[in-house]
Amino acid sequence: MMSLCWTKGGQARQYGTMSLLFALFAIFGWQPALATAIEAVDVTPDRITVQFDDYVENASAFVLDNPYRIAIDVTGARAGTGSGQAGPIRAVRQGQYDPQTARLVLDLARPAIFGNGSFSADGRSFTLDIRPASHIQFASAATAGRASFLPPMAFRARPPRGRGELTVRLPRATPPGQTSLPTIQGPRGRPLVVIDAGHGGHDPGSISPFGNRHEKDATLAIARATRDALLASGRVRVALTRDDDRFLVLRERYQIARRLGAELFISIHADSAPNTDANGATIYTLSEVASDRETAQLARRENSADIINGVNLGGADSEVRSILIDLTRRETMNISARFASLLRREAGDTVPFRADYHRSADFGVLTAPDLPSVLFESGYLTNAADARRLFSRDGQRAIASGLADAIETHFARRTASTD
Repeated sequence: MMSLCWTKGGQARQYGTMSLLFALFAIFGWQPALATAIEAVDVTPDRITVQFDDYVENASAFVLDNPYRIAIDVTGARAGTGSGQAGPIRAVRQGQYDPQTARLVLDLARPAIFGNGSFSADGRSFTLDIRPASHIQFASAATAGRASFLPPMAFRARPPRGRGELTVRLPRATPPGQTSLPTIQGPRGRPLVVIDAGHGGHDPGSISPFGNRHEKDATLAIARATRDALLASGRVRVALTRDDDRFLVLRERYQIARRLGAELFISIHADSAPNTDANGATIYTLSEVASDRETAQLARRENSADIINGVNLGGADSEVRSILIDLTRRETMNISARFASLLRREAGDTVPFRADYHRSADFGVLTAPDLPSVLFESGYLTNAADARRLFSRDGQRAIASGLADAIETHFARRTASTD
């Protein structure tokens, strides 16, 4: 969905425009004319198949938590009435998300995630594989964002056109990689860390039952406190991906760090769990499976990003390029894992950690091939003691102090090893 920003001077005119739009929607209806209909939904224990009466533009899927759900959006389609249940899928609900998009929501009886998604050869059905998952795997998938799937080229439908169509001109979206970069603070010549406050804007993250407070506010406060602690010592340069309540696409977060030339990337989050006794911080690094998939995608991509870790790959053949990317990726993952251990050691006196504090997962913000990265779950919003720490000034400063100590020690070690 896109949001509209009104200027003060044009408010009256804009309210009039919106009234006209609502009147037109009332006259012509919300559903698009001639949109492809969902004819049937077939559910088995390990997959769901959606059948259409014509071609659609694309499909995408993502995971939703609390309660367990998987959502499928189909662009160029209108919702039908088909349902079913099998295996982990307790029920399937359909609805019209917007005039061009039908949404199916799979209510799950237990944690499950989706795997391969594909269209049939004729483009008139879409199949999504479903497999059981642990609570950790499900939580990881819920933060990974949306996966998109395209039908065969010959069957990609154009947006339906017909009676009742309404076109509204909107400003052109900013292309990825062209958003303005944040300011780097700190003495010149010092190593650079980029700190990412998770969530933001229309994405609040998890919501604490203690005061109905949002994860996005805690992560921003901790990121700011960490920046202030680093600037006070003057040993490291620092930049924040966001310093206000704005939304950033997952991959744009680490792309900001790469564009700035950062040597370390830390994404700050807060956890939640049905069990209110769950507590403590967790550090995530990229899983081997996610690493292998990302490396393969990079190797297939034309020019393979050209430069990885300062090495120009433009003239290398595909096999050499793949090897160089894989070597860079493995070294990056090793550095990330060492930083995870260092963070546990340096912050352990001020921040409680889970016994299994270091985990691997497929988080989108960790997939930069040449940038050591960790995702730091700073505690559980659903635990009373952790929530007090995450939303109090003293607690945020304690977390920031541990993070700053680990960051400075990490760079000091790297500098010493190159001398």
